[in-house]
Amino acid sequence: MTKTVLDNVQINFDDETLWVLNMALALVMFGIALEISVKDFRHLVKKPKPVFTGVFSQFVLLPVVTFILVWSIEPLPSIALGMFMVAACPGGNISNFITYLAKGNTALSVSLTAVATLLAVFMTPLNLQLWGSMYAPTSVLLKEVAIAPFEMVKLVSLLLGVPLLLGMGLHHIRPVVAKKVAKVLKVVSLLFFVILIFLALYNNRDIFMDYIFYVFWIVVLHNIIAFTTGFSVASFMGLSKRDIRSITIETGIQNSGLGLLLIFTFFDGLGGMALLAAFWGIWHLVSGLLLAGFWGYRPVEKERLA
Repeated sequence: MTKTVLDNVQINFDDETLWVLNMALALVMFGIALEISVKDFRHLVKKPKPVFTGVFSQFVLLPVVTFILVWSIEPLPSIALGMFMVAACPGGNISNFITYLAKGNTALSVSLTAVATLLAVFMTPLNLQLWGSMYAPTSVLLKEVAIAPFEMVKLVSLLLGVPLLLGMGLHHIRPVVAKKVAKVLKVVSLLFFVILIFLALYNNRDIFMDYIFYVFWIVVLHNIIAFTTGFSVASFMGLSKRDIRSITIETGIQNSGLGLLLIFTFFDGLGGMALLAAFWGIWHLVSGLLLAGFWGYRPVEKERLA
């Protein structure tokens, strides 16, 4: 009974709140972009290997291992689709901060954030449609919703692409002003965004509490596998320890906030999807800080810092 109910549960989120949440996510992205310079993209020319490894890990390997995990544990269809959604999203909003605490390569993290955000405009809808269609139970859900990929591309462009370009533009024209605004805007907008998500969960607390234990272990396992994927591919590619830390974090910290907005917009707040994405958003803060704390006390060799 529990399984049947969860796949049919809808998280209540009115149009006005959804609009405010959209604006909050756009502001978060704008705040991050204020600290991104065109110079950060020079890594693509000078050191393309780490950037391409990070992008490959996020947009190719993570969806693949997510599909294998879903096929192995056979979660509820709505939960499985939520997992595909999270895996299809770009790196999370706090990945740069977590990388800094972990003594990783912050410049690489910033470059990956910028590149992944631009690629997400097309890759997020593509990966969700591709992997969701390949798994029979989620394929049924996708057919029932019948989302238009182009509509999702437009929304992701507005939420991520436009704020990124505007923020980078202001940084280029007024770098001093951009940095001052970023310090305040990043914190305020992120807190505002988190509060909105918690309010949404509070308003649906009965549903949240009923399924907390079922969803929690899936999120933890999925997140561990995401971190492991990033660490493994970066190590296999022979990257520096600082680059390995950055790619590990970028792969394990996903923009579940974007996932939630897409779920509320295109899937009418489908219960399992929304709970999975919301739980991920909470858990990756915990796991990211724990990993940063562990690595923070294990600094890389001085010669690697050059």
